[in-house]
Amino acid sequence: MRRPAKTCPVCESGVRVVDYKDDRSLSRFTTERGKILPSRLSGMCSRHQRQLGEAIKRARYLALLPFIKAYGR
Repeated sequence: MRRPAKTCPVCESGVRVVDYKDDRSLSRFTTERGKILPSRLSGMCSRHQRQLGEAIKRARYLALLPFIKAYGR
């Protein structure tokens, strides 16, 4: 059985580019450990998934997002 295709949440909202400064929306696409969600779980199209990865990595480097969230607590 095949699952119905998810629609990209970024395409639906009409945003053209994923911004690294928007930490609230970026944190939606990370796990509780701080990992980036894969596109099959997040429903992102490949274009926005690549933009999301770059944006999360930039936000981590600038300390807008944590690399690792509370581990073992």
